[in-house]
Amino acid sequence: MSETDIQVEAFLDSDSETFSYVVYEAKDKHAVIIDPVLDFDIKSGRTATTGSDKIIAFVRSHQLQVEWILETHAHADHLSAAPYLREQLGAKIGIGEHIKDVQKIFKTIFNLEKEFLPNGHQFDRLFQDDDTFVVGNMKFRVMHTPGHTPADLAYIVNESKAFVGDTLFLPDVGTARCDFPGGSAKTLYQSIQKLLALPDATEIYICHDYPPAGRDHEYCTTVAAQRAHSKHVRDGITEAEFVTMREERDATLAMPRLILPSIQVNIRAGEMPPPEANGTVYLKIPINQL
Repeated sequence: MSETDIQVEAFLDSDSETFSYVVYEAKDKHAVIIDPVLDFDIKSGRTATTGSDKIIAFVRSHQLQVEWILETHAHADHLSAAPYLREQLGAKIGIGEHIKDVQKIFKTIFNLEKEFLPNGHQFDRLFQDDDTFVVGNMKFRVMHTPGHTPADLAYIVNESKAFVGDTLFLPDVGTARCDFPGGSAKTLYQSIQKLLALPDATEIYICHDYPPAGRDHEYCTTVAAQRAHSKHVRDGITEAEFVTMREERDATLAMPRLILPSIQVNIRAGEMPPPEANGTVYLKIPINQL
């Protein structure tokens, strides 16, 4: 199978500056969706499916069969649309096995109901480092890339395209923050070195872009470009230098606008908490915890 038969369609959620992806075979019609976004208005507490409906429309117009909805991690800046897409398209939801560690951390922070079990059963599959799975003629290899959170993964398709979540951004933006519970700048540096050991021509698809003035949003770079130009991890920057920079920078950053609703939902594979006795679903705001 030619690499040109593997196509990537990117969808930008402008509110959170998140890229979601449909990765598919143009000829044989097999596909996966990576990091889908549920629209959420924090002011009103209302959800919508405008963004995910665009993905569904694309899938149906191209007559694709979606086998997996893949999460790179439990996002802190948007709610996942995975359950809605699973309902509409019949796909399974996968994430890294270390989501259990994230669930344990945030079950305590949010004092979640006793019925919420931090064992990952909310997802259809928990991937381990170096797991492989096949979708049509596309072979996916899982790389555990912790640091931003304990559970981050990269999905490497046919050893030519890497979907890296929040671990790396475009070279002129840098790398992910590491100050969330369970994060580690040292661990992130080590994870990034694994990604940068891939062949230079490997395409890197990022989950977010925060473009500086003068350019539009972009979503794809390469290992070679990162090694030559990344402002945070280009060749020659040591682990100690990176850790100092990352920790000093993280200390100046505000929490993401949607972290409190996002985490509560995303550790449940995108499902909302159970409704209370009056039939209404509520999300919690823990005071002085983050």
